[in-house]
Amino acid sequence: MKQSLDGMTIGFIGLGLMGKPMCANLHSAGANLVVHNRTHAVAEAMQQDGIKAVTTPVQVAELCDLVIIMTPDTTSVENVLFGEQGLSKVLHSRSLVIDMGTTAVTPTRVFASRLAECGAEYIDAPVSGGEIGAIDGDLVIMAGGSKGAIHRAQPVFDVLGKSTVHIGEVGTGQVTKAANQVIVGLNIGAVAEAFTLASGAGADLNKVREALMGGFASSRILEVHGQRMIDESFAPGGKITTQYKDLSQAIDLAAEFSQQLPATELNKSFYGELIDAGKGGLDHSALILALETHQVEK
Repeated sequence: MKQSLDGMTIGFIGLGLMGKPMCANLHSAGANLVVHNRTHAVAEAMQQDGIKAVTTPVQVAELCDLVIIMTPDTTSVENVLFGEQGLSKVLHSRSLVIDMGTTAVTPTRVFASRLAECGAEYIDAPVSGGEIGAIDGDLVIMAGGSKGAIHRAQPVFDVLGKSTVHIGEVGTGQVTKAANQVIVGLNIGAVAEAFTLASGAGADLNKVREALMGGFASSRILEVHGQRMIDESFAPGGKITTQYKDLSQAIDLAAEFSQQLPATELNKSFYGELIDAGKGGLDHSALILALETHQVEK
């Protein structure tokens, strides 16, 4: 049973594929919400009893001590925090800011340090589970921050997710998410290659998937994304552009520690081809479309 958030007021910034259903779950749990989105009409459309739409991030911080950010990239997080109408203008010692998007690690640590100067606490708590997990409230949350801050955020996390792991200090949540995205990206690539092979050799992909789901190849990627590939159903649950950005961040992080991720580099290049072909808004399971262009002509 999900925890009640009755009496709590939560700020939420970023109302995209993930943000909207996350807000819906918080509201259903009893929280009052103050919401903001770069496109104000999106926030305005959500306005109802218990959900107030505002036009700037600073207005969110004026009305809420706890603010969640769910925006698409590092630059947007920085703008929300430190832009002309950013949260940092009015943050104080009772403020807790939680970034639940996928943000680069080193900037995350810088953001936390800058907010500490205002007395505010910062948690990086990226999630896994995609739009389905956001809708169902069973996201996996990877959190970095102080024990006190995580304890304070836990009732919110319990509503949004099925599990929360406190990884360590600020930034370690994003380190974990980078590892997650490497695994997700490569697994989507593995399923796409396997299906391309099986289809080319004349096998029924529905039967192939059914058989593989019963053995060591079974995975959530094969279950969900494999079915999307078979159905050619690529409405975005997680966009190609987002996967490309996340893999880029993982590669950049590896470079900071003099590491190379050769398989990830190759995987990223296929997502890049789809973006170049104007297909970046499709679900990342559409990676299989890139592999089709690499088949040898007979």
